Amino acid sequence: MTNRRSFIRQTAALLGSLALHQHAQAAFLTRSLLPKAGVSDPDSEEEFWRQIRLAFACSPTITNLNNGGVCPSPRATLDALDYYNRMCNEAPSYYMWRILDLDREPLRYNLAALAGADPEEIAINRNATEALNSVIFGLNLKPGDEVVVSKYDYPNMLNAWKQREKRDGVRLVWADYDLPSEDAETLVQAYLSKCSPKTRVVHLTHVINWCGQILPVRRIADAAHARGIEVLVDGAHSFALLDFKVSDLGADYFGTSLHKWLCAPFGSGMLWIQKDKIPSVWALLSNDSPDGDNIRKFESLGTRSFPSEMAIGYSLDLHQLIGSARKQKRLHYLKNYWMEQVRDIPGIRFYTSMKPEWGCAICTFGLEGVVSGDLSETLFRDWKIHTVPIKWEKIDGVRVTPNVYTTEQELDKLVKAIHRLATQR
Repeated sequence: MTNRRSFIRQTAALLGSLALHQHAQAAFLTRSLLPKAGVSDPDSEEEFWRQIRLAFACSPTITNLNNGGVCPSPRATLDALDYYNRMCNEAPSYYMWRILDLDREPLRYNLAALAGADPEEIAINRNATEALNSVIFGLNLKPGDEVVVSKYDYPNMLNAWKQREKRDGVRLVWADYDLPSEDAETLVQAYLSKCSPKTRVVHLTHVINWCGQILPVRRIADAAHARGIEVLVDGAHSFALLDFKVSDLGADYFGTSLHKWLCAPFGSGMLWIQKDKIPSVWALLSNDSPDGDNIRKFESLGTRSFPSEMAIGYSLDLHQLIGSARKQKRLHYLKNYWMEQVRDIPGIRFYTSMKPEWGCAICTFGLEGVVSGDLSETLFRDWKIHTVPIKWEKIDGVRVTPNVYTTEQELDKLVKAIHRLATQR
């Protein structure tokens, strides 16, 4: 293996010099330069993650621990965005409609491979909101039909269901529970207890954005299906974070944002619908066959950002280089790394489990006697640590979310800051 200095120089050059998309795999997948997966040497493992950090244009002045909102794209993706934008502007109608519009098909295939799905079940959208709204507004529901939702679901999704309630007479039934939870049966019953003969859909958030709680989606979905109820899953914070295939969830519909954990360009998302259910979901936007069986009816956007779509593939390459299992393990490790060092502080409260089956990258914490907004503001003002305050239902704290480029040293600074703030209360 090359020495450290040469290693860094070669890797940085490779990750920063992409021009055409056909070269992306050669640049990203130079595995001979990278420590092998599953190595037992901790130094080699940390070296691997230091090289991954080089793939991103990390701020030298701000410690970004708010990746729960949106994740930055790697340098190669940024280069691709610039390249495709310049290409399109040379002859827009030619490159956009005759070239890049066709290139959506190999991208669909590659996303389907990661999702463990048939490409004919995958639509490329702009975010989870668009993907899930396609289902929420496309389902054939009638007045009196019931939909089970949770107070911890994402506001955009709740607002969509509330619009159907107001416009179409659909009735929303609310599941509630305390977080964090490590009791699968309690969470399952929180939803099943709200189901009735009128229930048509259960809406589930795979990873709750407020605190990172992972729901036992498969158990809830199986129980709902046994009652003839369909299941819609909001996977905005689970896809490309947790190591799973969409089919593992046992759901009927699934939507996600690719600009979160896949680190794709801002404004990119994905919709999955079980193939035999596509005809029963109406297209959200106009289409010549809105009740047809072609998944592409959910991509009828008119003029779109072709550069953003094409650049998704570069982020996908980096994700595949890391590997889903390795990525999940690393992010769970980073979450627990800082939690373990502050867990004994008097008055600290966690809204997130430390167990891998119940929580991964995201953790929300609070300090007794400290307003969450003030805590987040102080972390940034005094330590240049970017987080976000969360005050939603029974959660009141600060959400901390590292990413694959986050270092232990950055989290050490967070730990030091929390200890200092705790003594100053």
